[in-house]
Amino acid sequence: MPERNIEFGKYGARGFKGHEAVARQLDALAGYIATPVTARRGLLARLHYLTRSDHARAAARAAGLTVTDRTLRAWLDGARSPSRKNLERIERAYRSVRRENVARYLLARLNREGRGTRVEIHPVNQSQVDRPRQRVVEFRTLNVRRWDRIVAAWAAGDDQELDNAWVDQVIDLGSQWGQYEYVTNVGFAA
Repeated sequence: MPERNIEFGKYGARGFKGHEAVARQLDALAGYIATPVTARRGLLARLHYLTRSDHARAAARAAGLTVTDRTLRAWLDGARSPSRKNLERIERAYRSVRRENVARYLLARLNREGRGTRVEIHPVNQSQVDRPRQRVVEFRTLNVRRWDRIVAAWAAGDDQELDNAWVDQVIDLGSQWGQYEYVTNVGFAA
């Protein structure tokens, strides 16, 4: 794509990809359990979330948590503790299942029956860039009306598709859309 940055940060600009900022904001809206998985309370909360119904158990198995029911009971009862590798699997499975469960709700809230949601795009931080090399990149707002591809890619954990879906929305900024490929923050509410 002609406007994509090839050597971002070469002169000291700081920021990250716009789709990563969107994923962070969607993660914040998803409302994950705040207690870390390494704490007993956080582990139990995640395990209860992943085992509360047959549907939740099937989704957890599909997300990569493939332990026996006996092992799950031992973890829940406190008879055994999961290894570090299993803690990572539990966290990944929890986040994946939570994203799938919340995606439909978030999609309805963000689309707002075709009215869309106002998105604030904060440009890259150029404080470390020499004066002659700094660009004038201002704060922008954009009304995103079609969140379907963005939320579906986020729920599936597909970064490439999320990037493509986000760029398709940012193109609405006009000829300067390439200046907002990297940002310091993308803010919106649902």
